[in-house]
Amino acid sequence: MTNFGLVIPTYQPILDAGRTAPELVGTAVAAEELGLDSIWVGDTLARAPLDALAVLSAFAARTSRVTLGTSALLPALRNPILTANQLLSVDLLSEGRLTVAVGAGFAGRSEPEFAFAGVPWERRRARLDDIVALWRAIWSGASSFRGSVLHHDSLPVFPAPARAGGPPVWLAAYTPGALERVGRLYDGWLPYPPDPADYGAGLARIRALSTRPVTPALFATVLVEDDADRGQSLLEEYCQRNYGMPAAFVQGIQMQVSGSAAEVASRLREYAGAEHFLLRIASADPKVFDEQLPRVAEVVNLLRAG
Repeated sequence: MTNFGLVIPTYQPILDAGRTAPELVGTAVAAEELGLDSIWVGDTLARAPLDALAVLSAFAARTSRVTLGTSALLPALRNPILTANQLLSVDLLSEGRLTVAVGAGFAGRSEPEFAFAGVPWERRRARLDDIVALWRAIWSGASSFRGSVLHHDSLPVFPAPARAGGPPVWLAAYTPGALERVGRLYDGWLPYPPDPADYGAGLARIRALSTRPVTPALFATVLVEDDADRGQSLLEEYCQRNYGMPAAFVQGIQMQVSGSAAEVASRLREYAGAEHFLLRIASADPKVFDEQLPRVAEVVNLLRAG
């Protein structure tokens, strides 16, 4: 079964535009009422966000069905043992509805964030893999941990997770090395390639190398707009505001699409094999975002109908 989720913006641009933190919780409730399967929040120090795990805790209290997720968490910016407890707490508060997508940072953008946290940029991928392995050790009741970067002769004892082994952890990455690591170490894959053929090739590579079940997901930025010129203009505004870069550059790196509901659905169908679509609305304007939400639900209904 294919699932569809909404990425809810928690960064400074939408807060500056007038969205309040309690209203973000209302958006999560609305997404659940519209029939979406999951709700997700990002994680960065670059755009003054609300804390991802605190926000998910609030979502957990006001929703009852949807999966709650990070898209994607940067674990290196946090104390890994404390984060294991925070994630466990959200998982228990949501009665086992948490999924944790993680990343090692994006070269050219994430280095300042690592500097803020006092964490070396070098060996960031090995550090990420160790953190995830450490979380799983803690969630499984291990008393010690020894990885390639992290070493703990003793570990604290926390409550048992809602599911044996803890919440699923996905890797948000697309490098050749990441494809190999997904199949060995992670429960899911969350890339955003602009070319569906690249997605298909990556998924085939993961399946060829995998030693464990992997959920293939896709992070897609969407704008449902019947007027093609207006849609492209809004995408341009979003990329400039969110990344400080033109849309043509951003769209060469990540999947973005604008068009009618049918056109957006058609584009998403090209990503054969994806089992969970994370849909990010391309606007930091609260009014536009609210107008887009039911239109995104329309796209989801078209995809479910085949």
